[in-house]
Amino acid sequence: MVCNKCSKMLGLLFLIFGVVFLLQDLGIWAFWNIGWWTVGLFLIGTGMMCASGCPDCMKCCETDAKKRKK
Repeated sequence: MVCNKCSKMLGLLFLIFGVVFLLQDLGIWAFWNIGWWTVGLFLIGTGMMCASGCPDCMKCCETDAKKRKK
């Protein structure tokens, strides 16, 4: 679970990569010829790093864990 700040950042990254892949598919911009799985792994890794280093995300996870224990 991530906080609103981290989910907005990941959403922005998804949007940027989506536009880049759209431009590549339309033949407007040919870039480094990377695959969608590379971008997917990059986004997953970025999300995990954001959630592990963000104090807001850690607070969200702590409250969720407390709710599950009850």
